[in-house]
Amino acid sequence: MSEKEKIQQDRVGRMGKGPIPPLVVEFAIPAILGMLVNGAYQVIDSIFLGQGVGELGLSVITVAAPTMTIIMALSMLIGNGGNALCALRLGEGKRDEAERILANTLTLGIIISVVIAVLMHVPFLIDFVLVFSSATPETLESAKAFIQIISLGCILSIVGGGINNFIRTAGNPNRALLTMLVGAIGCTVFNFLFVIVLNWGVVGSAFATLAGQAMSCVSVLWYFIKTPNVPFRLKFRYMPLVPRLARDILALGLASFAVQMGSAVFLLANNYVLAKYGAISPIGATGALAVNGVVGRIVGFVILPLIGMSIAVQPLLGFNYGAKLWWRVRKTLSVGVIGATGIAVVALVFLLVFARPMVALFGIESGTLQEFTSLCMVLALFTLPIVGGQIVGSNYFQATGQPTKSIILSLTRQILFLVPMLFILPATLPGIIGIDPVLAIFIAGPVSDCMAFITVGIFILVELKKINSRIKEDPVAAGVPQKDPQASATPAGN
Repeated sequence: MSEKEKIQQDRVGRMGKGPIPPLVVEFAIPAILGMLVNGAYQVIDSIFLGQGVGELGLSVITVAAPTMTIIMALSMLIGNGGNALCALRLGEGKRDEAERILANTLTLGIIISVVIAVLMHVPFLIDFVLVFSSATPETLESAKAFIQIISLGCILSIVGGGINNFIRTAGNPNRALLTMLVGAIGCTVFNFLFVIVLNWGVVGSAFATLAGQAMSCVSVLWYFIKTPNVPFRLKFRYMPLVPRLARDILALGLASFAVQMGSAVFLLANNYVLAKYGAISPIGATGALAVNGVVGRIVGFVILPLIGMSIAVQPLLGFNYGAKLWWRVRKTLSVGVIGATGIAVVALVFLLVFARPMVALFGIESGTLQEFTSLCMVLALFTLPIVGGQIVGSNYFQATGQPTKSIILSLTRQILFLVPMLFILPATLPGIIGIDPVLAIFIAGPVSDCMAFITVGIFILVELKKINSRIKEDPVAAGVPQKDPQASATPAGN
């Protein structure tokens, strides 16, 4: 075996041999930072628009959020699906198949990007989308311009964000972080130039986002095409779609797609109730949308480290599941859940302490609106400590090739629990405890999180029972460390 081949084999093979906690930490740090960097695009947009345009800019971001979430859903459909399938095939020792999966994922991304760009420039479709997103007369034209510009760069987002995950599966999480960091820095610089210096407003923010995504896209492609000693490459001869692979990629990506589409449905419903109940609230409809523009960005940003943890353990889960190393699968899951929960607790404490300064950063200057927004943010994040385990638990089924279960868990939280709460709570709580109906809207998330946590817990307990049974049958084959003969009897999660 050549030195190059040995480097490639060791980089991937350690996922099935190395100590799990250090591996999780190694993959988690850049994955979490990468998600924060990726999420920084929307936060940066909001901050610069809030500072440069004011409440109107924040309202535009809220109106555009459902469409942007749908675009992200399509990106994750192929990006996460392809990455999960790639990790499973690498665990089975099928490198050529992994390269075909990478190339076919890019092809699917190009097809989807063209379709999105065309649809968002059909006049009656974009108008329908904006009206459905509860756009007010003040925000309609600006939101249309923002969405249409963003739609032209879908492929940049799909490669820079979705296919970026393949770099982690290639055993190089730090490089994955770097490709995203480059884009976030570019987005910040161009936002300052276009929005603040040149005063291009919403249009400038959209172009700045595309510029940052383009930088990430180039970095990802460079890694798989030009970087030496990578475990698998992007080979253009593999780009013609293979129906079998395309089907498997989409099947495994459906869970992530369902999560984001559920988010899109939630955002549409959320915008509707915000406009409806904001009109009878002292802050008004535009004020309610602006409040959500801040709270939504902060909550979404805080969730990203938890998603980052689930992404970090995904290749480890997929590789070891494919290799039938059941003890390592169980251990990886438990470390991931514990890590995500710890991150959530730290994040909640930080936000409780710095709620008002963070709200002010988004350009909301009114003292009354600042206080109201801060209260909404605290209510929305109240159950954050249980969300980490919920996200990692749901993602486990996607990572291990069980998309149906992952889809069910994703949809129960977003559709079955959250959307009904958006309509029930603001209609009932004000009459029961006398709170502002807009405040009641922000309580819907924590209530839904509690119900979703219980549901995910039931699924995971059933799965752990199966894994423990397999470990008991053959501890050595399941990957139980030989220095710890009692490990097979250790309760799950330890």
